Amino acid sequence: MDRQHIADLAAFLEEDLGRGDVTSEALVAETNEALGTVRAGEPGTLAGLEEASVLAAAAGLEIVTHAIDGDDLLPGRVVVELAGAARAILGVERTMLNLLSHMSGVATATHRAVTAVTEAHTGLHADNPPRIAATRKTLPGLRALQKKAVVLGGGLPHRFDLSEAVLIKDNHLVITPDIAAAVARVRDQVGAMPIEIEVESLADAMTAAEAGADCLLLDNFEPDGIVEVVVALRSAGLRDAVSLEASGGITVDTVLEYADTGVDCISMGSLTMSARQVDFSLHFTP
Repeated sequence: MDRQHIADLAAFLEEDLGRGDVTSEALVAETNEALGTVRAGEPGTLAGLEEASVLAAAAGLEIVTHAIDGDDLLPGRVVVELAGAARAILGVERTMLNLLSHMSGVATATHRAVTAVTEAHTGLHADNPPRIAATRKTLPGLRALQKKAVVLGGGLPHRFDLSEAVLIKDNHLVITPDIAAAVARVRDQVGAMPIEIEVESLADAMTAAEAGADCLLLDNFEPDGIVEVVVALRSAGLRDAVSLEASGGITVDTVLEYADTGVDCISMGSLTMSARQVDFSLHFTP
């Protein structure tokens, strides 16, 4: 874990502590020691345990982990035990549980999508199912954690920020509407870096592929429309020259509709923006 990641976690803890835990300071003596046990309350895929351990260490607590990130969860499973000052455990509790719950929710949603796609043995891509990927639809300040949770769930993080990869989107094409010219102009600037371009029609997809784009982002295409693109690219001898990414409103419940279209990747903003939290609780042992 890099220094920025650790600093972010410290800032999260400071945000919750504010000027001090007035309740615990009033009720709990500084000398009180306690053992806190964190359990999962429901099934899911575990993520955020490394972050929980860093938070506990920052609070001066002893930590015993009983799982690793990426593990399957069952209700009641103990994931970590904390020992030390009762005030410290109470001070770190909510931040720790929030991160575990959110990151595990993202990992669980990702794992569900990956499992659904890989277990579907029908369609054009039966032997080579598309990969499930995140998008840049992440909460500011939480991108590293959310992308990490996607990876723990078996997905791809996709580009982390705007500097990592070229993606010519619809608003770029409002300014430079000639698709072939846009691809050529970017190619002159970035050299061998892969170029992905968002297309909204079969004609635009063919133009972009013929212009030398490396990947086509088929945004808000219906599954039948994606199949048309795949068939047209194959007929033109261009399918092997480009990779295809489906995106736009795809959820865990609808991902199978896109899995058999012949795309290489399905990117889902719902993994990070709509994932339901996994329940965790922390209780003191008397």
